[in-house]
Amino acid sequence: MTSQDNHLNRRQFLNQLGMVTAASLVAESAFATVKPWFEISLAEFSLASSLFSGKLKNMDFPAKAKNDFGINAVEYVSMFWADKVKDQAYLSELKQRTSDLGVTNVLIMVDNEGDLGASDAAKRLKAVENHYKWIEAAKFLGCHSVRVNMTGDGTPDELMKAGVDGYGKLAEFGQKTGISVIIENHINVSTNPDWLVSLVKQVKNPYAGVLPDFGNFTERETPKTMTMEGFRDAKVLNEFDKYEGVKKLMPYAKGVSAKTHLFDANGNCTDVDFNKMMPIVKAGLPKSFKGFIGIEYEGGFMKMMGAKENYLDEDAGIKATKALLEKALAL
Repeated sequence: MTSQDNHLNRRQFLNQLGMVTAASLVAESAFATVKPWFEISLAEFSLASSLFSGKLKNMDFPAKAKNDFGINAVEYVSMFWADKVKDQAYLSELKQRTSDLGVTNVLIMVDNEGDLGASDAAKRLKAVENHYKWIEAAKFLGCHSVRVNMTGDGTPDELMKAGVDGYGKLAEFGQKTGISVIIENHINVSTNPDWLVSLVKQVKNPYAGVLPDFGNFTERETPKTMTMEGFRDAKVLNEFDKYEGVKKLMPYAKGVSAKTHLFDANGNCTDVDFNKMMPIVKAGLPKSFKGFIGIEYEGGFMKMMGAKENYLDEDAGIKATKALLEKALAL
């Protein structure tokens, strides 16, 4: 065999090897699992009735999410374990349980820790510091964020100025801790998506952001009483389009709250058209998005509060919302 023959044989062999390798890569890519564009998490408030009644404890929430609904990610609500946030033994057990279950701790929704937009500087700073413990707990549990509220006094412009200071300081603490501090369109002027976007832009911190909620785009006066009647009787100041609102908030979103209340006989949510909403969410996903869309079914809470509408029970409402999100995974 000549040296030329050897050269040709080597070249043929290498060419064939390259073809086999390329074919193998194509085959592997064809069978590779495509990562879904979001994962489903469960917001603890979906089980508010069971939690308020004592039927369910916060410690058992992750197991219920996994075992009853097949959901492997959870979003906590501070009011259901406010007395345990600094209890290291409690936090360690909660972390161990979720680890054993294979459940991801996504975020903590923090309420009742003061007004980050208070006009009084001392009260505002106190509110900022009140949130520190929740950020530290979120860090320990492996969450990516805490959700806070933007409340305070004064006009929207006055609240904006105070909020940039208070929320800005809290976002700085979150940045040092490695935990995002996100605001939900939840209460009063924060239901205005343009106002909320302006606040986040002015804070200018990568650890600031929002948690768009499908259901909270109605601005009302402060209720005279904290009852169902009080909320219903509170004067509506502004009504914002939920689909346009979510579209405006998505560029700053680190998560999404899929709020539901009522369903029709075909399993469709009657207060939010998921066929319209979910494409808006997908189209607006920013790089800051952490990958989870949380089920927040409020029907159980509404029934507990005495609402007369035909709400599903907690478990059924969670399953109905999950079915709508699972359908959206195919988008």
